[in-house]
Parts: sequence; C-alpha cells; structure tokens
Amino acid sequence: MKVAKFEKVSYEVFLNECSDKDGAREIYDGIVVPKRATMGSAGYDFASPFDFLLMPGEEIKIPTGIRAKINDGWMLMIFPRSGLGFKYKLRLNNTVGIIDSDYYGSSNQGHIMIKLTNDSKDKTLEVKAGERFAQGIFMPYGITEDDCTTAKRDGGFGSTNS
Repeated sequence: MKVAKFEKVSYEVFLNECSDKDGAREIYDGIVVPKRATMGSAGYDFASPFDFLLMPGEEIKIPTGIRAKINDGWMLMIFPRSGLGFKYKLRLNNTVGIIDSDYYGSSNQGHIMIKLTNDSKDKTLEVKAGERFAQGIFMPYGITEDDCTTAKRDGGFGSTNS
C-alpha cells in the first residue's frame, strides 16, 4: 500500500536551516530522497546531506532537505539507524520523531529536521555526506469516536501549542 511520497524542500527553505551558507547549494544538490535498502525493509533510510563528526555527549541538528507528503490517517516515525544506536548510543533528542500528515503544508514546507545526540562515553561518530544515519517508518493511526479537532498546523516542533 502506497501512503506517502518523499520530496526535497525548496532551496530557499533548505538555505534557511543550513549552517554552511557558502556550501548550501552544493549540499542541496546532493540530497537524495529516503529509500528502503531491501524489499523487506520497513524503514526508509535518511542520508546525511553533509559530513559531520559527533563527539561523545554532543548533539547536532540536521536539516535533511526532505519533506513527506503523507496520506491522511498515516504518520512517519523517525528513529536512528539500529546499528548506530547500538554502537554509539545514538538517539534522537525527542526520542522518536513524529511527522504528521499535515506538516507537509507548513510554511517551512514540512522540512524534516533530525536532532541527534551521541550518548556514548568514548566513541566519536563520523558520518559522511550520503551515509545513512536515520530511518523513517510509516504507520497508520486512529482517532477517537468523539474527536472534533479543527485546528490547522503551521510549523514543526511545538507548532500545535500543546
């Protein structure tokens, strides 16, 4: 069942979040949409748009340059890749990223940002541009029988004020 489509955000939206303004165009041009590694893979692998080093205890916010157009009734959950969590105790700062279907229409075009922390005591994580570091899994969700929400979103973290 096909429930979503990955796309790149516009260059202008990516540039707004990219810390390397001089190299932003080259980084943006190299962004690839997430893909599954095998036919049996549940997760779509997110590749880093740039090289980074993450020392023990450090954190980094990665502007992926990616957004997801998701069908109603579905969400995208973001996790670190299993091997990186095992080797480096790599974790998402918000534990699990939840990308709602209405995030796509936000003023930031639904730009998926992934903030990571290296919780290892003594291992430095080195990720090169194009290497996979996170994975996204699409999941259905339900609502209650008496749900009457009419609010609309505009933004990411904390944008629903709840």
